This record gives sequence, C-alpha cells and structure tokens, in this order.
Amino acid sequence: MRKRSALTQYLLPGTIIVIVLFSCACTEFLDQKPTDGLVRSEYWKNKEEVLSTLGGAYKKMADLDKILFIHGEVRGDMVDAGSRLEAEQEMMMESNIRSNNKYANWGGFYSVINLCNHILKIAPSVQEFDPTFSDYLLQQYTAEAVYLRSLSYFYLVRIFNDVPFVLEPSETDNADFFPSLTASAEILSAIKTDLLEIQNRIPVVYPSREQSVSRTTKGAVNALLADISLWNFEYEDCIHYVEAVEEIGIYSLLPATQWFELFQPGFSLEGIFEIYYDKGLGQSNSLYGITRNDRNNYVASEYAQMILSPAIFLAAEQIRGYGSLSLSNQVWKYVGQAPDQVSIRPEGSNASANFIIYRMGDLYLMKAEALSQIGEFEQSLAYLNSVRDRANMEPLSVSFTPQDFEDAILEERAKELAFEGKRWFDLLRMGRRNNYANKDKLIEILVQDVPSSQKLVQKAKLSNPLGWYMPIYINEIDRNRNITQNPYYYEGN
Repeated sequence: MRKRSALTQYLLPGTIIVIVLFSCACTEFLDQKPTDGLVRSEYWKNKEEVLSTLGGAYKKMADLDKILFIHGEVRGDMVDAGSRLEAEQEMMMESNIRSNNKYANWGGFYSVINLCNHILKIAPSVQEFDPTFSDYLLQQYTAEAVYLRSLSYFYLVRIFNDVPFVLEPSETDNADFFPSLTASAEILSAIKTDLLEIQNRIPVVYPSREQSVSRTTKGAVNALLADISLWNFEYEDCIHYVEAVEEIGIYSLLPATQWFELFQPGFSLEGIFEIYYDKGLGQSNSLYGITRNDRNNYVASEYAQMILSPAIFLAAEQIRGYGSLSLSNQVWKYVGQAPDQVSIRPEGSNASANFIIYRMGDLYLMKAEALSQIGEFEQSLAYLNSVRDRANMEPLSVSFTPQDFEDAILEERAKELAFEGKRWFDLLRMGRRNNYANKDKLIEILVQDVPSSQKLVQKAKLSNPLGWYMPIYINEIDRNRNITQNPYYYEGN
C-alpha cells in the first residue's frame, strides 16, 4: 500500500490541538480536544469550540516564528553564520540546498491551513446546535481563518513558489490526499480576492490592545493586501491598501525614544499584527533561544554592522543600532531588555518578545517603494524620510530615478526592519522586478561577504531564479506522485 503524502500527515487534525481562548487582556490555555471528523459529532457543538479551534490556528502560527525568521533572514545579507549554527542553515546561506534539508519541510504552514479550512467548512453548521452563535461572530471567526490561511500561503509562495493550494480540510486518517501544485500567481490572485471579501467582516479593534495587535483586524488585512500587491508589482494597489491602514487612524510611528518598545514590551501603537508570546503563560517564542549571544548561531554581517553602527563616524544609528545589535554584533531585538546592547531580558520573560508581521514603519517603506516605482518621487521621499526622522537620522537626498530610490529604500528597510524576517523577501522582490532586470545586482549583494575563492561558485548557483526558492522536501516528492520538484533542484543543482 502506498504511503500517505507527508502533506497529509500535517493536515490531519486528529492529533491534539492546543486550544486557545482569547480573554479580555491575554491569551489563556485551556483544555485540549481533537477536531478529527470521527469525533465531530461530540466536538463542534458551540461557538466556544469554534473559537478554541481558531485559537489553535493562531497557536500553530506562533509555533512558526523560528521558521519565519530563518526563511526571512538566513539567505539574505544581514546575518552570517556563528560558530554553532547548524549545518542545514549554513547550507542555505551558501545556496547549497538539497531536498533533504529540514527547512524545505512546509508542514508547519499546512497545519495552520488545515485548521483554518476546518473552521471555514464546519463553523456554519455549529449555529444549528448553538443559537447564541450569532451571524456576526460566525462572519468574524471565519474571516480570521481566511486571514491566517492567506498569510500562510503568502509565505509558502515566497519560500517555495508553486505549492499545493488546499481549500478543503483533511478530516480522517484514511484520506487519500495527494494534491498537485498550483501556480504561485493563481494562489496570490485567489487569496487577494479572499482578503477583499473579508475586509468588512473584521473588527478594527478588540477590547484590549493585546488582542488588537495579536488578532486579525481590518488594519492587518489591508497590510497583507499591500504586501501581496507590492510583491506582484501592483503599485497603485499597494498605495491604496497602505492608505486604507492610515485612514483607520489608530496606528502611528513611535518616537525615537520609544522605538525599542516595538520589541519590549511590544503591542505598541505602531504594531498592526504581531505573533503573541508570553513565557509566564507557557507561550514562549523560539527567537530568544536561537538569537541569544551564548548560542552563537548568528552574527551580524559586515554589511549589517556597517549600516547599523551607532558610532558617529560610521552610520551613527544611535536608535536602531543600539536596538538591533548586541555589543558582540549579534541579534538584539528578541534578547534585549533595553536598547543598550547589554541588558538581557529577565528569566521570567526572556522568551516573550512578539514576532512582528506588520507595523507602520514597514508600511511607510512599502508605500515609499510603490510611489517611487510610479514616478511619485517627492511623496516617496517624504515617507522614506519620515521613517528616518523618527530614528533621529538626517533626511536623505535622492536622485529622482526609480533605481536610486530602490537602492535607498532597500537600505532603509535593512536598517529599520533588521532581523524581523523581511530581508530575503525584500531582496527577492528587488531581483524579480522588471523581468529580473536586477538579477545581477541581487547576486552581487548576496555574495558580498563570501570569500573570494567561493564567489564564482556562489554566483553560478544564484544565476537561475528558480534557485532563489526552496526545493520541495524529499519526503513529499517520494510520497506524492502529483508533485514535481522545482526544476532547479531536479536538474541536479
């Protein structure tokens, strides 16, 4: 008998789901329940159980912080390998990636997707059992599920390119589930349509600031739409969705003196959507463990050290430098208690830093990029310099050409969003723009810290854009005859 697809193993909900109910101020762990179709008759009975499963989807997303960091940073130009970095990540840095690399396993994303698919399929029927489950709550909960599913697919497309586009839940262990690949453009079009449909079904705010940043809001939906539009080079759309966030009127750039509050304690007025952690409640992140100095997994690259140096005679990044790098030039945002490069978070809360998906500084720079690409240079420069101004940096003067603005904005994003899981995707977007016109530029950026003896080999590996995406995990290829490997890896590269 043929083995089930590896994808099926992650999609099956028969395993225990951590149930999370959102209270007025924080997230609280409750009981554990299976949502397998075999027990649906005794589980899906009331709105609380729908909310519990939705909480499980948020929890599954929270479990991915390490994966989001690795895929957003390791292949970029802001981090180098420390002395203890595992081999799989070093191979990613060297573009020496094989299909048995554990970070080619997309299972965590499909765990989120499957829980969301369960909610979307089954939640409407719960109204038959629970007359207190209002249409308003049903629409809100299902809209949150659509958002988490769409965010998961956006990550999958940027990491793998074409992936299976699964919109139905896998309900039993006997499911013969072997989905084929769907073109990334088709997936992005579909999730953009889904997000537009839920815009008016999502709250602007929740009862507490914590909930308003860690649950799906109208601002979060528009931020994701802006990000997808920028990835698709749909610049007018990107501008429109950023402006939709601005018009909500509840988000703002923090002043320079409060910039580090983005990370400690988090939930700032700049935050739009963050993955929530609280070690005191048993909800620890992975980022503290992998970026703490004594683990020595990562060190800031020479480029990162240069652009983030607090030294006046170098970059003079007094705010973002002290808040981003430790004294030993390691990642500080998830480890530090204060922007001083030395004060570590206390034991009781050291793994409580949120992972920020979207904040206004990010959106301002998205809008600056989109404006510059349609020739609106003065407006673009205003948004670019507003981000610099709040970091106490002098305004830039940029020649009014798309290329010069692209260079300036790309560097500003490196400074402002350092180590926030954005850099590799920013570089990919730059390299893909205008039919890969900047491919050579991307390659030069990525090999700038590579020893001279290895540069030619590294450049050759990166010259094929298909190699910018991860391979499909070997177990998935072995088990699912409907999936074909990314040709770059199929050809032996």
